[in-house]
Amino acid sequence: MSTDTAAPTDFTLADEPYALFQAWMKDAEASEPNDPNAMAVATVDESGLPNVRMVLLKGYDPHGFVFYTNYESQKGREILSAGKAALLFHWKSLRRQIRIRGPVEAVSAEEADAYYASRPRDSRIGAWASRQSRPLESRVALEKAVAEYALKYAIGEVPRPPHWSGFRVKPATIEFWQDRPFRLHDRVVFTRAADGAWEKSRLYP
Repeated sequence: MSTDTAAPTDFTLADEPYALFQAWMKDAEASEPNDPNAMAVATVDESGLPNVRMVLLKGYDPHGFVFYTNYESQKGREILSAGKAALLFHWKSLRRQIRIRGPVEAVSAEEADAYYASRPRDSRIGAWASRQSRPLESRVALEKAVAEYALKYAIGEVPRPPHWSGFRVKPATIEFWQDRPFRLHDRVVFTRAADGAWEKSRLYP
């Protein structure tokens, strides 16, 4: 794809990161063929070894960036243990990426309930059936668990499992990256100061 279609706006003049993130997400929603809200989530295990995987962003505002998961999964356990994570958005069609790092907090039960209720019924059943990240003896075992919970919750609402909820990454830094010719890319990083204000700086590519 020609870089002309992804010519950068002068994002280096932005004073704060959230409006800029919203603008770039809007561009991604118009250009990315699949899951513009997909992001890599990086965590670290007890030995200090990093892990990374793709999840979907489900909400964002000046308080942080929200996604949902099984708290008993590997990423859930690592986030609960370390209390911090890093995110990466990469939009190939726009030749842009955003990196976010910071502490993590659990979303409220009310937030988790509201999002869980918005999911397709089969996905809610799956949240009960999947012992995420743990050994699975066969595909048949998973399908059997799905069938059992589908029968259990055949009538009425499917409640949210106690181990299924959301995390909010509260950014300490947000870096915006835009591809430029000859690898002379534009990089702007916002760092949250002790008083909560954002400090902006440019980085060498």
